[in-house]
Amino acid sequence: MLTAKVTAVIATRNRRPELCATLERLSALPERPRIIVVDNGSRDGTAPAVRRGFPQVEVITLRRNRGAWARNVGVRRAKTPYVALSDDDSWWEPGALSTAVDVLETSPRTGIVAAATLVGPKATPDPINALLAASPLSQGSLPGPRVLGFLGCAAVARRAAYLAAGGYSRLLFIGGEEELLAYDLAAKGWAISYRADVVAHHWPSPVRDAARRRRLEIRNRNLVGWLRRPLPRAAGDTIRLARTAAREPAAGRALAETVLKLPAALVQRRRLPAQVEADIRLLEGTRA
Repeated sequence: MLTAKVTAVIATRNRRPELCATLERLSALPERPRIIVVDNGSRDGTAPAVRRGFPQVEVITLRRNRGAWARNVGVRRAKTPYVALSDDDSWWEPGALSTAVDVLETSPRTGIVAAATLVGPKATPDPINALLAASPLSQGSLPGPRVLGFLGCAAVARRAAYLAAGGYSRLLFIGGEEELLAYDLAAKGWAISYRADVVAHHWPSPVRDAARRRRLEIRNRNLVGWLRRPLPRAAGDTIRLARTAAREPAAGRALAETVLKLPAALVQRRRLPAQVEADIRLLEGTRA
C-alpha cells in the first residue's frame, strides 16, 4: 500500500455526482492513496455530501472559485512526497500510482510523471498520448520521453518540485494552465517524463462549457507568452489573435480578456532559461 507516499488532490466546483463517482473509484484503488478535495465554492452541496459519504476524504472549502489554483491548496496540505493531480471526472487505473511512485523514486530528476489518458466509457486514447510519446526532446537518463506538457487530470507530481515551481497560476484561473507550470518546472531543472504504463481515465463532465473553456485556453496561451516567452514572440501572438478576432467572436472575447490581464502578467513576467526556450521552439517546429 502507498498510503504514506501519495495523495490524490482534486479541485471541484458544482459537480457533486461526478465527484462522488470519482471518489468511489479512488477509494477502491489497491494503493489506498490519501485523498484531498478542494471545493471551489460549490453551491450544490458538494462538501457536505463528500463528508457524509467519504469520511476518509479531507475536504477543504474555499469561499470563492479559484480555478486551477485551488489545487495548490490541496498540494500544500498534503503530507506525502508525491501528489496525484486529478479532476472530479478522472481517476487512476489500479496500479498506476504504484508505477508512478516507482518512477519518481528511481528518477530524482523527474518532477512530474505525465500519464496516458483514456477518454470515456470506450477508453479511447486521448490524442495527447501520441504527441507526448513522440516528443523530440532529448531523453537522457529519464525513464520515459521528456516532455514539456501534461494533462492536469493525469499527472503525478513530486510535491517538492510542484511547490518549488509555484504550482498553478492564480492569474490564468483555468484552461491550459498546465503549460506555464511545465515551463516553470523546466526552468527549475525538473523534468517531466511521459509513461504509457501510468494510466488515467477521464470521462469529461456533461456540464462542461466547451466554448468557454476554449476561449480561456486561447487567452491563457497568449498570457503565457507575456509571462515567459520573448517579447517579440508574445507581441506577435497577440497581434495574430487580434486579426482572428475580427472574424471570430470567441477570439475577440479572448483578446479582450488578455488585454485586461496583461498588466498583471507583465508584473509577473520572468524569462525562461535559454535551453528551455530552445526546447519550446523545437516542439513548436515539430508540431508545425
